[in-house]
Amino acid sequence: MAATARPRRSVLYMPGSNARALEKGRSLPADGLILDLEDAVAPDAKAEARATIKASIAAGGYGGRELVVRTNGLNTPWGYDDLVMAVASGADAVLLPKVESADMVRQAEAVLRANGSPDGQTIWCMMETPLGMLNAKEIAGASPKLGGLVMGTSDLAKDLHAAHTRDRLPMLTSLGLCLLAARAYGLAILDGVHLDLNDDAGFAESCTQGRELGFDGKTLIHPRTIAACNAAFAPGEEEIAQAHRIIQAHAEAVAQGKGVVLVDGRLVENLHVENARRLVALAEAIRALEAAG
Repeated sequence: MAATARPRRSVLYMPGSNARALEKGRSLPADGLILDLEDAVAPDAKAEARATIKASIAAGGYGGRELVVRTNGLNTPWGYDDLVMAVASGADAVLLPKVESADMVRQAEAVLRANGSPDGQTIWCMMETPLGMLNAKEIAGASPKLGGLVMGTSDLAKDLHAAHTRDRLPMLTSLGLCLLAARAYGLAILDGVHLDLNDDAGFAESCTQGRELGFDGKTLIHPRTIAACNAAFAPGEEEIAQAHRIIQAHAEAVAQGKGVVLVDGRLVENLHVENARRLVALAEAIRALEAAG
């Protein structure tokens, strides 16, 4: 399955040092979980958190949820051991913090491969600094092992001295640069977190904007936001029905030697068919994921 075809509507950060939270993650309706060794874990708890995450993944029970381990950077005392553990854990992906260059990706990749990382285990990059934004293209193309980008909008806003506004206008240039880079290299990309858990309307607006911009989903900091996020980033029933109509009508037109056709009063050509197939594949993948529990 292509990197962007797997459902990633909702991806929840979970502190790697909290065994009870990791246990709860087995029953949450999130598409993916980020088991965090970085910001959510105090320095003196890093080693214990490593062991907790490894044991939790080994115990299984996460169904089809994508499991991602966020490591500390290789320039810290914990980064190397985090990467080694991530390989041994069998996590689906490793999320590198504060990636600012292609070299940072390749250094982590070298450690992963030296420790036996399988081809199916991918690297994800946190995009959360001004330099990371400026080097998004080089980062996205750094390795065939790269699976996706994750926006770290909180750290980015701090570094930019930008305000957290509802329309996220101060973020749009950065979001756009990373979206362009991700799509150019066939990567998935997740939107940043919404910090105010009391602002349901603002969260909904952020989800709608993220989907309209082209993000595959959104990273979350609390389980209560999962359902709304899943709904926002999933194709609606009418979208799916229209996608099927587009695919069928275009196939019939091609059989008649035509390259374009009208569907619901709109001109449809091959580019619309490709998008329709993507939506149908995503809807089917969501159903399969939810059936897996």
